[in-house]
Amino acid sequence: MASLPSQRYSFSKSRTHPQSSGMTPEPKSTQKCKLSQKRKTLTFQLSMGGHLSPWPTYTSGQTILQNRKPCSDDSWKQVGSLKQYPMSTAKPRYLEQLENYLRKELLLLDLGKDSTQELRLQPYREIFEFFIEDFKTYKPLLSSIKNAYEVMLAHQREKIRALEPLKAKLVTLNEDCNERIMAMRAEERYEISMLKKEKMNLLKLIDKKNEEKISLQTEVSKLRKNLAEEYLHYLSERDARKILIGDLNELRYQREDMSLAQSPGVWGEDPVKLTLALKMTRQDLTHTQMELNTMKANFGDVVPRRDFEMQEKINKDLQEQLDSLRADYEEVCKEHDSLLQMHMSTLKERDQFFSELQEIQRTSTPRPNWTKCEDVVAGGQERWHMLAADKNSDQLVDVLLEEIGEGLLREKDSFPGLGYGETIPTFLRFDGPVENKKPSKKEVVNILKDAWKERLAQEQKEKFPDFFFNFLEHRFGPSDAIAWAYTIFENIKLFHTNEVMSQFYAVLMGKRTESVYINQKETVAQLQKEMTNADSQNEGLLNMEQFSNILKSTFPLKKEEQIQELMEAGGWHPNSNSSDLFNYRSLFMENEEGQSDPFVQKLWQQYVIEKDEYLRELKQELGLELHNEVTLSKMRRALMNIDPSLDKQTLSTYLSQAFQLPISELPEEGNEVEEGTKLCLRLALEQLQMADVKRIGPRDIEPTS
Repeated sequence: MASLPSQRYSFSKSRTHPQSSGMTPEPKSTQKCKLSQKRKTLTFQLSMGGHLSPWPTYTSGQTILQNRKPCSDDSWKQVGSLKQYPMSTAKPRYLEQLENYLRKELLLLDLGKDSTQELRLQPYREIFEFFIEDFKTYKPLLSSIKNAYEVMLAHQREKIRALEPLKAKLVTLNEDCNERIMAMRAEERYEISMLKKEKMNLLKLIDKKNEEKISLQTEVSKLRKNLAEEYLHYLSERDARKILIGDLNELRYQREDMSLAQSPGVWGEDPVKLTLALKMTRQDLTHTQMELNTMKANFGDVVPRRDFEMQEKINKDLQEQLDSLRADYEEVCKEHDSLLQMHMSTLKERDQFFSELQEIQRTSTPRPNWTKCEDVVAGGQERWHMLAADKNSDQLVDVLLEEIGEGLLREKDSFPGLGYGETIPTFLRFDGPVENKKPSKKEVVNILKDAWKERLAQEQKEKFPDFFFNFLEHRFGPSDAIAWAYTIFENIKLFHTNEVMSQFYAVLMGKRTESVYINQKETVAQLQKEMTNADSQNEGLLNMEQFSNILKSTFPLKKEEQIQELMEAGGWHPNSNSSDLFNYRSLFMENEEGQSDPFVQKLWQQYVIEKDEYLRELKQELGLELHNEVTLSKMRRALMNIDPSLDKQTLSTYLSQAFQLPISELPEEGNEVEEGTKLCLRLALEQLQMADVKRIGPRDIEPTS
């Protein structure tokens, strides 16, 4: 029953149901009249006693009686009378007419092309209504049963209608997730195939190196075998030489003895002397022979130096080749191991990412489609692209809120006055409605710029809120000053992404001192002056090398990464040449709404980051928690430690801002009392955050005396 559509059965030829056409429902009396007219067309066949015919009780009376409860004596009498009727009695005419009516209506429904289950239910509903009207005794019970089913059917129809959009959304989300999963699986299959190819290439390289290693080992073994053969050859040559020398000596001795025996008179008259000389000569010969044998014994296994050096050179070359191959092999093994580890880590990361993807798909919500805002934001697609350029989702939400707030602000004709309370700024103290001047954003920016010009031109400066109201009185007159004050205040409070408005709002509400704005303008003016001086031709063009040198000389404390960020914001790219020219004047231009070039915006971002880093170092140097109190002397020492280049005047300015004391009331250095002026560290850092605080010099130098 819950799946029946919420439609009503109707036929234009036979009848029209009031609930199906959206018309006003007819009164109950009219509905009863129509129902009675329909009922008159059906002829009732009553029994002999004035009751409805009890058919088919004649044929199955026993079964029916078993399921009934005896409520009165009349029921038993009726049962007894029913037993007297014959078993073959035909259907009552009323039942036949109802069945014919139901069959006819169902046939008409089958002929219709758009018939639904709800329409097929309508004939049964009408027959049930006939029974309700005819059985007066059971009418309340049957009506309550019918109403209960109708209420349940309506509830189920509403529930189905509510679930249909969710079903379509679920199907769309399922298709999107399946497409993403298929894309990831295709990418993984591609990566796995590439890794397998790389693995096969590495295996082929390893096999090739192994083959080269085996060939080299074979060659080394062959050379060793040749060396052993040569060694044996030289050893046999040595032994043969020794034998030959011994034979030669023996022959020489025999020749000498024979010559002495044949010519005894050669030596004259002193044979003793000759014998002694021969004896001494033989002793010398024996000594020499012993030395020769000793040398041969000591150096007999030594190969000639030339052969040794040649073999040593060959061996050295082979060793170098072997070491190189071994190193290559080890490197290939390491690469193989690293690739295997990388492959395993990639598989783990893939599984982890897949599980995270499933978890994200289960729990996350879809990212907003920001292109839908193109048709809503004034200016269309082009203006929305300009507003959304280089912004994240959080920033886009701010932009969208500003656009919505701008529309709401323009719809207001007046603002409610805030009264004259002490917490109300002086320029907003008014009671009653205030007119909304409805200026454009450009007009508000021009008014704020003129206010800054007049403020900087003043000699004796009053409080900024009082100056702002006096400026409006002087420009628009006393009668319109309060209206313009409320109008400008609401605009600058709304458009906090606009640089001019956000800075003016911060100074106006005391969240930032005027020195921050003045320092930013002076820094930009000084940088523009340096670039103008470097432009000798006065053409507005500089090359990237000049641009880099000017940035380094103007900001000597900035790191190389910060200089590179500024150059990139100015139009430099890694593939740019140092001789490429660019228009430096465009870096300092503003649009009609006061928005600066990305280069000036990057300067401001770096200034804020450097200030936060400076105050973080100060808190770390103090070594205190934010809720602890800090003395003036300890603050002075901490500032000098983190920034030794601080001059006396700047140091006094920082201390005056932190402790909210005039500079004239600050104690001199060395005269402070250790337990003197105290202030909560959190408040002191907040006061310094509001002021123009920056590093004067590097930290790694000793302070000058």
